[in-house]
Amino acid sequence: MSIPTIIVEQLNKTFGHRRVLDGISFNVTPGEMVALIGPSGSGKSTLLRHLVGLTCGNRGEGGRVSVMGRDVQMSGRMRRASRGERCRTGYIFQQFNLVGRLSVMTNVLIGGLGSMPRGRAVLGRFSAEERQRARECLARVGLEELAEQRANTLSGGQQQRVAIARVLMQDAEIILADEPIASLDPRSAREVMEILERIHQEDGRTVVVTLHQVEVARRYCKRAIALKEGRLYFDGPTHELTDGRLQTLYENAGLDELRASANTGDATEPARAPAMARVQVAHS
Repeated sequence: MSIPTIIVEQLNKTFGHRRVLDGISFNVTPGEMVALIGPSGSGKSTLLRHLVGLTCGNRGEGGRVSVMGRDVQMSGRMRRASRGERCRTGYIFQQFNLVGRLSVMTNVLIGGLGSMPRGRAVLGRFSAEERQRARECLARVGLEELAEQRANTLSGGQQQRVAIARVLMQDAEIILADEPIASLDPRSAREVMEILERIHQEDGRTVVVTLHQVEVARRYCKRAIALKEGRLYFDGPTHELTDGRLQTLYENAGLDELRASANTGDATEPARAPAMARVQVAHS
């Protein structure tokens, strides 16, 4: 049996008086592509931030997050990591987090700063080999011809593809993507998900992606982890996400969110509401 790439044990997080994560536990094995789903406010993004060490669980309540054999946090305390260890996990943000005034090429090169000697990294001096590798990363996301264009002149879908190329430049073994298609049109969303799927299949990289669209999760991920009110509601094959389970998962969500959760992300197909949403429309 494979040693888990990600281990989460009894993770708890409270903001003010609100319990955002409540006793979350699961493992992710190497090479999996996992969808993290659930209604708005269920704790998906908070959980993903814990995996990369952007936030920490409650002190005094146990809890552990381990990634690639290294404890990221234990009992509400962050563990220090070397630059090399931090580079093994890449994070893709919903709003891209590019430097708009810099070129596409430079934004991708930034992904390699963690593995460069500190002196060159501070000065931003990139070798010919690094530039060639950045071009190869851009080619994998279909944007090599835009290498010298300013990042803020690109469409949202193109910017997200640059963000993926930056993670490839980082050579991250684990890719965590937080709602990477939430602000994109259906065609761009499909392109981004196809790129993530291709990277997962070709490179064997572990991918965990938070999604609102259940149909997108079903299409691109074999496994889904669902959160409801900060608790683990479902962990299993996406084909077992029946309408009954989804109705319970989204029972307190608004109709707009129910419809969004069924968005296929395909520009050639209209978004359709899941069965529970259609039932609510019929009785409204």
